Amino acid sequence: MADDISAWEQHAGWWQDDFTDGADIEYVEQIIPMFLEHVSGVRRLLDVGTGEGQLAREAMSAAGVAEAVGLDPTVAQLRAAVERGGGPGYVRGFADHLPFGDATFDGVVACLVFEHIEAYRQAVAEVARVLEPGGRFLFFMNHPLLQAPGSGWIDDHILEEQYWRVGPYLVEDLSMEEVAAGVLLPFIHRPLSLYVNACIDAGLQIVRMEEPAPPEGFIAQAPEYREAASIPRLLFLHTVKR
Repeated sequence: MADDISAWEQHAGWWQDDFTDGADIEYVEQIIPMFLEHVSGVRRLLDVGTGEGQLAREAMSAAGVAEAVGLDPTVAQLRAAVERGGGPGYVRGFADHLPFGDATFDGVVACLVFEHIEAYRQAVAEVARVLEPGGRFLFFMNHPLLQAPGSGWIDDHILEEQYWRVGPYLVEDLSMEEVAAGVLLPFIHRPLSLYVNACIDAGLQIVRMEEPAPPEGFIAQAPEYREAASIPRLLFLHTVKR
């Protein structure tokens, strides 16, 4: 991970309370429906950075995936995942050293995870290794261009202009971000080309890319964002192992 996992252990409850079991509208209205669409037909799924396992559970309960395994380095998250049940199995481990054999899965998902992984190239290579030929990697991330550090909606009252400022996009940046009061977590910004080229080098072919607008439920909860509703917060890549 970008930092030692103590921060993730400390704030696991914040994630569980604010982003699971229907608490987060972007998961409910956007991420989970996209995931279910693209995971359809997978038999054996690995959920990298599973947290408390919500996508792994959804895969089995709503998409008909026969077997799902969630991997996470955070004990507190895995404990909650086991308690919530739902069918998946869980393993403690790291994305850059997956504890599975070659060609073990026909589907892998990583949702809002690679922003926290320093060894991202090794992690992408590991995903490709554990995928069988023709298997798919579903890759969700905060949009690297439009969510770069320092980016944001600017309402310039002097020039009477409104625009989205893009921060230093080409600069790799590791920083501790305060995502909620008292919740500091490590984030790494990288240009999209680094992720795309890591996939290409690992033999993963991009077959679909999506940049969805923020869902209406999010805009309703954050009306100040409506003027920036044409700016995507999420980027999704569907890749297939050649």
